[in-house]
Amino acid sequence: MKELTKSEEQIMQILWDRGPSFVNDIIEMMPEPKPAYNTVSTIVRILEKKGFVDHKAYGKTYEYFTLVSKEEYKEGSLNKLVDNYFDKSYKKLVSFFAKDENISKKDLEEMKKMIEEEIKKSKD
Repeated sequence: MKELTKSEEQIMQILWDRGPSFVNDIIEMMPEPKPAYNTVSTIVRILEKKGFVDHKAYGKTYEYFTLVSKEEYKEGSLNKLVDNYFDKSYKKLVSFFAKDENISKKDLEEMKKMIEEEIKKSKD
């Protein structure tokens, strides 16, 4: 799966949250200072070339919709992160979080519980 730039990802987040949208709808959902119409239109067309979105034409106006779900992108991004930074090892990823001082004991305990539940499900 191709990687998204920050601007492309921002627009994808809007499309995932809002659903099919026109360029003006996307701009409306963006924070201030709002980008120019042509800027957003260009980014959406790039997303189309990358295979992330498609459009439905209404005369000269286009309504854009996603072709890649948020879950698909999330999974691809996580796999790339694990491959590139944790030697393709989820164990190293979990170890990284376990050693991170910014993660509270409560969060670690919740993660442990979730892992134990998944292990139990896989045994059943």
